[in-house]
Amino acid sequence: MNELWLAVSFVLFYGGVLIWYRLFGEHGLYGYTVFATIAANIEVLLLVRAFGMEMTLGNVMFATTFVITDILSENYGKKQADRAVLIGIATSVSFLLASQLWLRYTPSAADWARPAFDTIFSQTPRLMLASLVVYALTQAGDVWLYHKWWDWTTRKWGDSHRFLWLRNNVSTLISQLANTLLYTFLAFYGIYDLPTLWNIVFSSYVVFIFTSLLDTPVVYLARRMHERGKA
Repeated sequence: MNELWLAVSFVLFYGGVLIWYRLFGEHGLYGYTVFATIAANIEVLLLVRAFGMEMTLGNVMFATTFVITDILSENYGKKQADRAVLIGIATSVSFLLASQLWLRYTPSAADWARPAFDTIFSQTPRLMLASLVVYALTQAGDVWLYHKWWDWTTRKWGDSHRFLWLRNNVSTLISQLANTLLYTFLAFYGIYDLPTLWNIVFSSYVVFIFTSLLDTPVVYLARRMHERGKA
């Protein structure tokens, strides 16, 4: 069933980006960035097997943050896309501080949740710090590449409206490769053996290839919504 749930996740999360954009406009994309950043950093702790490969969850959710920066770049400009990256960084730092504060409390004798909190959030500092560094580097790189490709195609063909698919896919695929390699080894080296780490890299990037290619219609739809004044 894991393959089915991955498909459901794609429809739910990518559809969620468009729904939040439709309801709240530009601010909805910033809000979804906060949600996706927190959720992805929690679900990445789960290791599952799907399509014959071992992979961590969080790939689809984290991929939505790249969709968001591409939509912001396309509809509003580089400044707004960089703002979403800064919001994601601030979210990671805030969540890291909050989750570690929770573990400082002495639980009541009637408490039943603390063991689960210890299991999950004792791993949080390393994962969140790895996520913070990788997120900052790859998201900033994605926004930079997006606009570099946009400038190049505009100069080459004299049309800033064409080739959205090119700037969207090339910038995201390159950024996601860097994200996959850096995050896997910074977050999980010493936790999993090397064969498992390389399996995670391979499977995660395969998922990112599909999510990157499939997110292009989402960006086109978001641009159309913006042009028609529906977001």
